[in-house]
Amino acid sequence: MTKGPITTRKIGVLMGGESSERDISIRSGLAIYQSLQELGYNAVPIDISKDIVNTLKKEKIKFAFLALHGGIGENGAIQGMLEVLGISYTGSGVLASALAMDKEVSKKIFIYHGLPVAPFIIVQRSAFSVQRSAKNAEPQLPAIDFPLPWVVKPVEEGSSIGVSMVKDEKELSSAIKKAFSLGKRTMIEKFIPGKEIHIGILGQKVLGGVEVRPSLEFYNYEAKYTSGLTDYIIPPEIDDTTYESAKDVALKAHMALGCSGASRVDLRIEENSNIPNILEVNTLPGMTTTSLLPKIAKSAGLSFNNLIEEIIRLALKE
Repeated sequence: MTKGPITTRKIGVLMGGESSERDISIRSGLAIYQSLQELGYNAVPIDISKDIVNTLKKEKIKFAFLALHGGIGENGAIQGMLEVLGISYTGSGVLASALAMDKEVSKKIFIYHGLPVAPFIIVQRSAFSVQRSAKNAEPQLPAIDFPLPWVVKPVEEGSSIGVSMVKDEKELSSAIKKAFSLGKRTMIEKFIPGKEIHIGILGQKVLGGVEVRPSLEFYNYEAKYTSGLTDYIIPPEIDDTTYESAKDVALKAHMALGCSGASRVDLRIEENSNIPNILEVNTLPGMTTTSLLPKIAKSAGLSFNNLIEEIIRLALKE
């Protein structure tokens, strides 16, 4: 006898939206929707819009599987709306989502908990101004007390959108302007030479990790979503002690923010000390069949369909 779905509630797979990660979100959402169909769930794909509340009511959605990346889908806004509507949903709650999406606040929380992060400073767009009376004047650059190279990124974006690698101070101004095109705050972070490791968390347990080796300068948007530009090594080619340390730091980061459901913690292993530095926690990681979390889950013995069902199971327990 075939086991049936673990819930009979109608599931809305929320995807798309208007964030800079819309295309990736749709790819994740369609993969999740296909999986739910295969598993026998009553599900419908929903491309969110400003009329999302009426759409959810019209479709009589009782449970939301979130496949939203970036923007209001990942910063706690959608989660808050669903709570007001009394609709259960997958992943982290309002506060944890908001904290994880904000790289400045999350790093300060990690520091409070004694977790390792790269040195960084925050630049406010309001403070990054030019003297309008001076023709072709350059903005006043911030003082940075850690050595090059630097990684410049928007504080509230994902998928490495708007991220630049700065190897010469002359490149800093344009990198900051690029980041400011996507938000009011920009982070300038010390680049940590070494391996990049991503750890998958499900519930309060570590699934495993993957090492990413991009052929480009760093693991940017192009390297993430262009076939053949990045090699993925599972398990990561690091010694057992370092791997266990990375998993421990990742789980502590997940818990420090109060995350639930599935998350992916991105770290860089400092090449000289083997210290795992936290880059960020992704509360709604990519969920295409070739995304990192499903790759990690597969290595732990969970098929894509198994992973989808386990995420639902965790949400129903909340």
